[in-house]
Amino acid sequence: MWGKIFKNNKMLCDHVAVNDNYELSRTKKVFEGLDEICREFNLSVPLWLDSNISEFKRISKTRFRADSFIEEIEFDYLEIQVIEEDY
Repeated sequence: MWGKIFKNNKMLCDHVAVNDNYELSRTKKVFEGLDEICREFNLSVPLWLDSNISEFKRISKTRFRADSFIEEIEFDYLEIQVIEEDY
């Protein structure tokens, strides 16, 4: 999973979380990837709003904006995207 932080349409930083545990479900891998990305960026894990869930189901990508975070953020959004799937 690829996590990126954006402000003013510019990527400030990114991190790729790799999970090769084939025993885990896709959902578990997504949550673990998001946890790793948030640790790397020193962020609390954002809340999954209905819009995030719907978007992620459709295109394996979503953006977490300020309303998904409990604390104030100093960027516009955190974007996560599945970049490779196990088959």
